[in-house]
Amino acid sequence: MIYALVSHKGGVGKSTLATNIAFGLSKESDVLLIDTDEQGSSLDWINTREEETDLTVIGFPKKKIHKEIEKISRAYEHVVIDTPSHSSSLVRGAILASDRVLIPVQPSPYDIWAVAETVNLIEEIWDLKEVPAVFIINRKIVNTVIGKDASQILNDYGLPVLNTHICQRVIFPESASSGRSVLEFSSEARLEVDDLIEEIKSL
Repeated sequence: MIYALVSHKGGVGKSTLATNIAFGLSKESDVLLIDTDEQGSSLDWINTREEETDLTVIGFPKKKIHKEIEKISRAYEHVVIDTPSHSSSLVRGAILASDRVLIPVQPSPYDIWAVAETVNLIEEIWDLKEVPAVFIINRKIVNTVIGKDASQILNDYGLPVLNTHICQRVIFPESASSGRSVLEFSSEARLEVDDLIEEIKSL
């Protein structure tokens, strides 16, 4: 299964989700994490890591990734693609390469309004390939109902919203700074990411 993390809005946590989802999947399967962003956040993350890991991470900032994906991914059970927010051509290639699109959205009015551009691009691509897409509520403030409110508003876009919400917690940047995943620590974040991965796998 090939998952693409996609959003035209920066700062929604694409790389954070991509690295943690890929790391979680790699505990049971051969997994490839592809960084298509020229900034290389996922590559920086893995290059910072000192511990051994079974997860393979490569950089591939090319807009025709959909034409290369079969050759690149044939040795892996799962592929996670981390995409940039600034290049529609790179994002379009990643969507065409994927089996499912995961759209992280922060539960704020500005982020929800900005989702329209991402949804429009996905709908354009459906003329070539109908890739299922879902929203993930990410960076929700702990102990608030704003995530539920955001889910109700996002339903108007006609795409499913996953039940698992990822809260904003300091463990995410702390773990990333050493190239690690929150799944390597005992925390609420670990439970949320575990639940998210199980929900994604069950789609």
